[in-house]
Amino acid sequence: MPQPCEPQPDDGKPPNAPPSGLPNLWPRVKPEFEIDEPLPDAGFETICARYAENPQRQLGAAAPPVYQTSTFIYPDAEAFEHRRTEAAATYDYSRCANPTNQILEAKLARLENAAWADCFGSGMGAISAAINACVKSGEHVVAVAHCYGPTRWYLEHLKRFGVETTFVNSVEPRDFVAAMRPETRLVYLESPTSGRFDVPEVPPVAAAARERGIVTIFDNSWATPYFQRPLDFGVDLVVHSASKYLNGHSDVVAGVAAGRDERLRRRLWKEAELCGAMLDPFAAWLMLRGLRTLALRMEQHQRSGLAVARMLEQHPKVRQVLHPGLESHAQHAVGRRQLRGYSGLFSFELKDGSREAMHAFLNRLKLFGLGVSWGGYESLVLGGTTFSDRPDRPENLIRLSVGLESIDDLIADLKRALEAPRTS
Repeated sequence: MPQPCEPQPDDGKPPNAPPSGLPNLWPRVKPEFEIDEPLPDAGFETICARYAENPQRQLGAAAPPVYQTSTFIYPDAEAFEHRRTEAAATYDYSRCANPTNQILEAKLARLENAAWADCFGSGMGAISAAINACVKSGEHVVAVAHCYGPTRWYLEHLKRFGVETTFVNSVEPRDFVAAMRPETRLVYLESPTSGRFDVPEVPPVAAAARERGIVTIFDNSWATPYFQRPLDFGVDLVVHSASKYLNGHSDVVAGVAAGRDERLRRRLWKEAELCGAMLDPFAAWLMLRGLRTLALRMEQHQRSGLAVARMLEQHPKVRQVLHPGLESHAQHAVGRRQLRGYSGLFSFELKDGSREAMHAFLNRLKLFGLGVSWGGYESLVLGGTTFSDRPDRPENLIRLSVGLESIDDLIADLKRALEAPRTS
């Protein structure tokens, strides 16, 4: 079971400073949120359940309230006039800051071993703001090739604004280092990667980037801080699609960015305000509810996911299973070093690569719903052209998101779909 660590001080080196270019719209960042921490050495589960909450400030309510408001009222003209000064730092508009959101952000920062966290209205809201905070026209990005599809599309989209990206189709640190240029300002990483679930070795890449003054961003949606803390690898910024495991109930679309560098945070927050992709307070409240069971859910996703993967690995109609927790995985040893456990998301290939075999399998499933996204309580499957429309993915690749249903029921559902005779 992972134990959280206090945010670590700087190592003496100057923090990576992203390039300038945005106007200084605000002389401050968010109002400081008062955090109650009666147990400074609290475990992961305690942080999820209790950190940054104080019922005595909530009229005794066990659950924090939802500050479902767009604007905040000032007591007098003087307070309003000075609202944007560093000393005042008060709430004024929920696009900028909201007390419900800040409870959530405090929890997420603590879980990721970060100094701060900011929440967004979607995972891509967090990812695009983080990328925009690091690069401008004429600069260069190095990114893992098998990244989340919309992230890749966004990086390709930035070419029209003069930002070029080199996608590295490798797990070897030396290949990421070789792709870095004098104008490189950002390295974008996932480990495990999307779709193929390769496990690039992160610490050497992060160290090489830091030596060159390059910012690193890491998408930690797959593992969550329960199984992996990328900031401890030397990464500068962690992002999440919080719609997935962090919320875990398939009823919220949200994103998170977390880090330790205050200068990077100020740039990120300006991007967030300019783009307006902030999280709604009610969605933040739902995420607080979801976080309370994060550790329990991730343990169950791990147990069920590995059980399903091992069954599929032995099935005669399956060509290969791409799950980093299996010893057959090419980077299993790297995963053992970087990960404390495994989520329930992985892929496998059918031996029969025909479109007909793929559709027959998908249509016979009863418990695995055919749909996008993952990380909720329900099991999902994705396959066919929707999932394999990239050259790095074979047509017979199927992705499973193993949910919280009975593992016996899930295995029976998959076996029935694999073994049922094909009708003409």
